[in-house]
Amino acid sequence: MGSGVTSKLRRNFLARRRSRAHRAPPGSAPDTLLAPAEATSTSARLMQFDAAGCDESNPDDEGVIAALRSPQRTQWIDIQGFANTQLIDELGKAAGMHPLAVADLVHTHQRPKVDIYENYLVVVMRMPQREGKSRSEQVTLVVRNNCLISFQERAGDCFDPVRERLRSGLGRIRTAGADYLAYTLIDALIDSFFPVLEAYGEQTEMIEERVLNSSAPAQIKDIHLLKRDLLELRHAVWPLRELVASLLRDDTPVIKKSTRVYLRDCADHAFQLLDILEVYREIASGLVDLHLSSVSNRMNEAMKVLTIIATIFIPMTFIAGVYGMNFDRASAFNMPELGWRYGYVFALGLMAAAATGIVLLLRRKGWLGSRRE
Repeated sequence: MGSGVTSKLRRNFLARRRSRAHRAPPGSAPDTLLAPAEATSTSARLMQFDAAGCDESNPDDEGVIAALRSPQRTQWIDIQGFANTQLIDELGKAAGMHPLAVADLVHTHQRPKVDIYENYLVVVMRMPQREGKSRSEQVTLVVRNNCLISFQERAGDCFDPVRERLRSGLGRIRTAGADYLAYTLIDALIDSFFPVLEAYGEQTEMIEERVLNSSAPAQIKDIHLLKRDLLELRHAVWPLRELVASLLRDDTPVIKKSTRVYLRDCADHAFQLLDILEVYREIASGLVDLHLSSVSNRMNEAMKVLTIIATIFIPMTFIAGVYGMNFDRASAFNMPELGWRYGYVFALGLMAAAATGIVLLLRRKGWLGSRRE
């Protein structure tokens, strides 16, 4: 178990080092578009919808650019994978994005935030991942009046319920515009943290039970891994409060007043996430003290047993040492028991009586067994 934990720590450390190594070199232009080291192939999904229906397709690069430049209906362009930086650059230019905002799309080490521009918003968030080398991946939403463009590091997300709502036409998602679609995506992403936190809660309870039952050295590594994962989640969840607060401001472009009412619900969910996360972090921090206390208590019990054994044998050793000196019996002051017929039996009885007396004394003091009041 310990070697597996150590290997996991090493893999995560190497993954973080590789991610830092593939950032733009110091001194590079701030709008440098550099794909991450582990970028996957880029794919696009286009959903165009209105009150009449929803059309879904997987266009090529030219089709995505053409749809963005001449929108017929409200559309959602979902880009997954950052290997094709040329397509991302052309999409940014077609959407009228600032070069710095385009470069930020592929910089996957950013803190969740909202960048407000004149005609569009750029919302950067972290989406939880239970598998892989990272506990979260970056998701960026570019919100315009009639278009939303989402950028994800890899395929697979938590937005399938939103897609189903678009296909079925449930609710007001087809008629409320791109800002409402952005709200539904933000809400789905925030809600996706709850199952992850629930899994970490179960893991915390399991570690706590193991700590109470035993004090294996490998458990402290599991506790530190848990604390590190919770800290990484905190970095993804904590900025969500400020992010949603920025979207709730009256001067935020693109976001309609009717949509801000729904964003308040996102703010409530973000606060709930933070409360749950802080509780688990406090429990994880307390597990370290619990583990050390358990180890200390078990050590004290072992020392207590050894002390009792030593205390019982001290008088016996003393008696055996006295009678083992073998003084000559020529003197009247030397031990008469050495020549006595029952001297050996007397010595053994004296040892047994001394040991029994020590045991009774320890029991009376409450060190051995339970003392009766």
